[in-house]
Amino acid sequence: MKSPRPLGGIIHTYQRYDPKNIPSPTQPPPDLVSGAFDHLLAYGSMRELTEEELARAVKIDPSQIAGLGPSLDMLAEMLRERKRKILATYETGQVQKEAKSQYRELGRQIKPPKNLKERYERAFEEEQLYDLERLWYRVDNERGPFARQLIQLVDRLGTNYQIDELAAKYEFTGRTPMTIPKALEVKEELETIDRLLKQLEEAMKTAQIGVIDLEELAEFAEPGDIEKLRELGRQIEEYIRQMAEQQGLEKTAGGYQLTPKAYRLFQGRLLERIFANLEAARSGRHQGPIVGEGAVEMQKTKPYEFGDSMTHMDIPGSFINAMIRSGPGVPIRMKPEDIEIHRTRNTPKCATVVCLDMSGSMRYNGLYVDVKRMGLALEGLIRREYPGDYLQFVEMYTFAKPRHVSELAGLMPKPVTVYDPVVRLRADMSDERISEFDIPPHFTNLQHGLQLARRFLASQDTPNRQIVLITDGLPTAHFEEQFLYLLYPPHRQTEEATLREGQFCKREGITINIFLLPSWSQSSEDVQFAYRLAESTAGRVFFTAGKDLDRYVVWDYLKRRREIVA
Repeated sequence: MKSPRPLGGIIHTYQRYDPKNIPSPTQPPPDLVSGAFDHLLAYGSMRELTEEELARAVKIDPSQIAGLGPSLDMLAEMLRERKRKILATYETGQVQKEAKSQYRELGRQIKPPKNLKERYERAFEEEQLYDLERLWYRVDNERGPFARQLIQLVDRLGTNYQIDELAAKYEFTGRTPMTIPKALEVKEELETIDRLLKQLEEAMKTAQIGVIDLEELAEFAEPGDIEKLRELGRQIEEYIRQMAEQQGLEKTAGGYQLTPKAYRLFQGRLLERIFANLEAARSGRHQGPIVGEGAVEMQKTKPYEFGDSMTHMDIPGSFINAMIRSGPGVPIRMKPEDIEIHRTRNTPKCATVVCLDMSGSMRYNGLYVDVKRMGLALEGLIRREYPGDYLQFVEMYTFAKPRHVSELAGLMPKPVTVYDPVVRLRADMSDERISEFDIPPHFTNLQHGLQLARRFLASQDTPNRQIVLITDGLPTAHFEEQFLYLLYPPHRQTEEATLREGQFCKREGITINIFLLPSWSQSSEDVQFAYRLAESTAGRVFFTAGKDLDRYVVWDYLKRRREIVA
């Protein structure tokens, strides 16, 4: 039987539009917050991000823009074909000889003054551009014939350098000789193609059309393709603006500003990344029930006993008991034996002060960025999982300063202002003529940091108190009464003052855990000192790379919380 609606027609296949790979409308949007925060953590500036900075910080899945403009693969292949044709057309042997010959011919014609003859001949024969330039500065008459000829010789030697670089950098297989101007033109064209290919490859990976120099690309591509790329770039910018508003980046007159919503999103993503790496056996964050008088209600109930708080009464269960006992009807009369009370979980409070080293040495390998990322992750964990816990941050450098979590992202390692190999300074901070701004800021004052942390913890009504000390080495500053000592290389006097402060912490029941970060200047003395300080308070020393710092600190905090309630 003939079908009344036979199959037929035309199927159109559009470039880069594979029906199987079209991005789903429910696909998660690109993460704008992490890129903005990474920029903030690295540069420490609280200024607004410009649209260009935000666009470069954001990583967009290229599949989200597939099919919206001309094929980047097609443009890249067009450039590679142009490069192949150039290399297959020309040869460089002849132009190298010509450039060297012109340089030699001019150099032999130059007659230098007697006092400069020997230096000139050596620089000329060795083809040393720097020596010829320095020779020009020793000429008495800058407008004389020798000075003018020397400038011409430097120019020809520079051209010789460029042609030699062209022959060494690219593999020419053609037979057509080039003149010197043509060789320089070819070199510039090939370097432009290489630069554009690199930009196109980056755009394929990140979907950042803005990295492509469209003016340069216009010399090789069709005008219609360039206009489509410009339109695609505008679409991506608008897409980023919409996503920024949804993720808490507020648009201002000067750019984008991070709001509290963006902070929460970033902290949440940090914790997701940390817990995604936890082993299955260690991933449980829910400690067992600790039955007792607490603030967290459990599902289980028990009959009312004298002294139980009525705030935890199971109201529906209690009314059901009363109706079962007395039968249907109103009013419902409730007796003490009808009342059900929710069991509660006792969640002990933990008080923690985190001391962050921001001395000059923390700038190496970007350690300060990892320290700040850890602080944001730990604060996010406590606010989400243990809102009753106490957390305070202390910045350590030559001095120690309390810092709110909102200040962490802007902290930066202190600039080095003293470069002497040995420093032995003492400052009387009681002198009104001396202020903090007169003191070199890049030293490490662990003693002052521990002292400030101890004062914060003294006011906390919990026996579970600890200091998390994050540093990369030995202390180099300490206080003795009103005197501040700056001692480098590290001195025993500073170590003893820091260890005394550790004993004060032990006396008050405070544990010190030290996270020792790797540093180019770290020695066995740094490790031994860290052990002495931690062991004096029954604490521990952790050795971890900076990139894993946030994970290890969060793990240790969770382990301590499980030990407290177990």
